[in-house]
Amino acid sequence: MSEDTTNSELLDRVRTEVPPHLDVSEVQYEGPDLVIYTETPEQFAENGQLLGDLARALRKRVTIRPVAGQQASPAEAEGTIRTIVPDEANIQNLEFHATVGEVLIEAEKPGLVIGQHGKTLRKITQEVGWNPEVVRTPPMESSTVDNVRNFLTQERGERREFLRDVGEKIHREPQTDVDYVRVTTLGCCREVGRASFVLHTPNTRILIDCGDKPGAEGEVPYLHEPEAMPLTDLDAVVLTHAHLDHSALLPLLFKYGYDGPIYTTEPTRDLMGLLQLDYLSVASKEGRTPPYSSEQVREAIKHTIPVSYGDVTDIAPDIKLTMHNAGHILGSASAHFHVGNGFYNVVFSGDVHYEPTRLFNGAVNDFPRVEAMVMESTYGRRNDYQTDTEKSEARVREIINETYEQDGIVVIPAFAVGRSQELMLVLEEAMREDKIPTMPIYLDGMIREATAIHTAYPEYLRDGLRRRILHDDDNPFVAEQFRQVDGGQEMREDIASDDPCIILSTSGMVTGGPIMSWLELLGPNPENTLLFVGYQAEGTLGRRIQSGRTEIALEGRGNRLTLACRIESVSGFSGHADRGGLEQYVEEMNPRPEQILCVHGDEDATDQLSSALYQQYNVRTYQPKNLETFRFP
Repeated sequence: MSEDTTNSELLDRVRTEVPPHLDVSEVQYEGPDLVIYTETPEQFAENGQLLGDLARALRKRVTIRPVAGQQASPAEAEGTIRTIVPDEANIQNLEFHATVGEVLIEAEKPGLVIGQHGKTLRKITQEVGWNPEVVRTPPMESSTVDNVRNFLTQERGERREFLRDVGEKIHREPQTDVDYVRVTTLGCCREVGRASFVLHTPNTRILIDCGDKPGAEGEVPYLHEPEAMPLTDLDAVVLTHAHLDHSALLPLLFKYGYDGPIYTTEPTRDLMGLLQLDYLSVASKEGRTPPYSSEQVREAIKHTIPVSYGDVTDIAPDIKLTMHNAGHILGSASAHFHVGNGFYNVVFSGDVHYEPTRLFNGAVNDFPRVEAMVMESTYGRRNDYQTDTEKSEARVREIINETYEQDGIVVIPAFAVGRSQELMLVLEEAMREDKIPTMPIYLDGMIREATAIHTAYPEYLRDGLRRRILHDDDNPFVAEQFRQVDGGQEMREDIASDDPCIILSTSGMVTGGPIMSWLELLGPNPENTLLFVGYQAEGTLGRRIQSGRTEIALEGRGNRLTLACRIESVSGFSGHADRGGLEQYVEEMNPRPEQILCVHGDEDATDQLSSALYQQYNVRTYQPKNLETFRFP
């Protein structure tokens, strides 16, 4: 261990930091957390500042757990908890886990279970001896959230052993002083897709992201290269967000022997599972061999260690990780790596949106220190300026009204996560304010389930939207206009032959999924409109249609199709910052990085952004190729 070489030494140190009347029976690292077991959990709970004082003194995340047998019986504890917690919290379920001394409390209003500054939680521990963990009942039922929670509950014992193993590795003594940091590019350079990087120190290798490349089957990250192999020796994986070009191939690591942690935010964990399982389903339906099985998806979820925005977390003997809001999709993060004892700091921006949107607050760019940054460049070309949001929304309303007047249907290819929810908010408001006619809005694919996950984590949403969902009984996502397409092809045919409506359908880049059926049903009719609102990567069918191709082949259907429908594109809804947003993101950073690697953009985008940042801000910039290694400092 880095500071206390044995559990005995660590136990002695903890005992010196707590008042002598408090029992400390055992200490144990579980992942990044230091767990203190005690026969007096009630007395620990009496002092609201003690846990924070301990964390600062020990420079660890600290959890207090009761020694087995010190708690009230579950039946007695349940009655006491329901007496302590206000009825308005609407407790839905209580689960007691004796092996870890925890009670999981699911409530519609978890804030009332927690109480001001954790006062109610401390009272629960004082009264019953159980350590409470609180989760929110999703305002919309989500099978994904339920399945993930149930799965992790079933695996609690095995996860505890896994976390202990991870904790021992994190807090081991570094073998070598840190005198360099290296970043190797395994994908995502001069291209969009297959994001993957390795961060090296003399002691540690961390993999950041592991995605596929949209529209390019078989182009995967260079995981077989020496910088990544053997995968079993990786110390950790960090996932910036759940989109498949960043997360699709994470389960592949477990297929080939990786057994370590994945650090990401809690909503990213749930969305990751949803999208990966759909990835397997789409591959199977299209006759392709899936690269891994659903069992490996479950392994990835089981090995995930959630990290909240702003929490400084030890992930290796010489690396601390802090995740910050990236403003891109639910739970998306920029990953800040603090290497060594103040030696160097590297930020991986992930995908960022710098300005606030209807869904999210804008990306955070205020880091304590950052010497080097690996930065997305999707819209890095000189002319990649998106229409401002108000004009974009007005244009969408105009297109919908024009299509409605000619009895047509508007179909919008949309990413299930992020753009669909943004559009849902725009359309709900437009109908509520009579700016477009009220009509059905059909959600096809995973959109409704992804939306339900958004409502399960309102703390990750923009402030005003969070209040609407939680406090005003005004959840816009449950408006009556939204209808799930759950009747398969027969239902799609009925919708296509019915009155005007709006359809949001996956996939967003027209690379498979239900959008292919909608093209076949609606594409030949000139009264209908195909409306693009998201980025269409090179090589995708969406990009070809957007560029003017009307004769298209429908893969897996064995036929060609002539599109006669109106085809429109509206910028301003992307989850990525445009050229101006990327420049502003760097300009307003304080401190500004000394070196920037421009990635996640095609060759023109990375080249032009790299050149502009160098000229404007006098920072060293690079336009790396895949399989390059950069040494810092």
